[in-house]
Amino acid sequence: MKPKLLSGDRITGKLHLGHYAGSLKKRVELQHSYDCYVLLADVQALTTHYENPEIVSENLRNVAMDYLACGIDPSLSTLFIQSMIPEIAELTVYFSMFVTVNSLRHNPTIKSEAAERGYKQMYYGFLGYPVSQAADIAICKAELIPVGEDQLPHIEQTRKIIRRFHQLYAPIFPEPQALISETPRLMGLDGNSKMSKGLNNAILLDSTRDEVNDNIQRAKTDPARIQKHDPGHPEICTVFSYYQAFSPELTNEIYSSCTQGKIGCKDCKKTIANQINVLLEPMRERRDIYSRNAKQVDEILIAGTEHARTTAKETMQEVRDAMKINYFA
Repeated sequence: MKPKLLSGDRITGKLHLGHYAGSLKKRVELQHSYDCYVLLADVQALTTHYENPEIVSENLRNVAMDYLACGIDPSLSTLFIQSMIPEIAELTVYFSMFVTVNSLRHNPTIKSEAAERGYKQMYYGFLGYPVSQAADIAICKAELIPVGEDQLPHIEQTRKIIRRFHQLYAPIFPEPQALISETPRLMGLDGNSKMSKGLNNAILLDSTRDEVNDNIQRAKTDPARIQKHDPGHPEICTVFSYYQAFSPELTNEIYSSCTQGKIGCKDCKKTIANQINVLLEPMRERRDIYSRNAKQVDEILIAGTEHARTTAKETMQEVRDAMKINYFA
């Protein structure tokens, strides 16, 4: 049997090139070597969108379409909806019995996101995000989790929770390993922060050719370059980072031409826009096929969720046995 891998996203909006470069590309490759579970984390999306749950509902199929368009193959990967696996919620409760509030408060990812959002007080659901995430991982008995470095504290907390469960009850879960993304976080078009739809600095995966061209033209470049023949500094240029992410074979040529003032920003942008459109074209073709058969997308999600539910039920049978609360077994 193939080792299990869990990946997924909070479904708060359509996915963009930052998601593709950071994780989706790798997930497509890994699905051939692992038993892949892909989580549409709608419950965790509510930790920050509880006042507007319609955002989650609207984006469920958008994110599913992004997955399928990128090349996630439902015959190789199990796409499932978090809220439709009640066993995850049950396991979250059991885990929360022996996780201290202080350990959650000191989770670096929780602290930084709370600061970003200006939370003076944290709601239980937001504070307990790492416990919920541990249940996601454990319910599938996932052994490998592709993450960025900012998510490492969550994985370490999951490992601690699993070890504590084993000490208290019985060893039934593998301790998951993090697969760190080797791709740096993709900068947004504004050059000020990571690519994010919420900051309006992203190129969405469902962008048309014209939308890609227009977005790249407004991307921030080296502010020191005034004239076309001024020597540039690619290391501080947002557009050059896109070459590194999506067209590495051209980076040496572009670096040399930019630093010597042989290429202007307009032509440089035109070339990378074309490269990104080449990347997105197969996605557009797959998306078009699925968009013309929305029922098929629903069927994929239903089938994947049913399969994940079967796995979750088997895991929870073991959990209840280990905790000696399987009363009528």
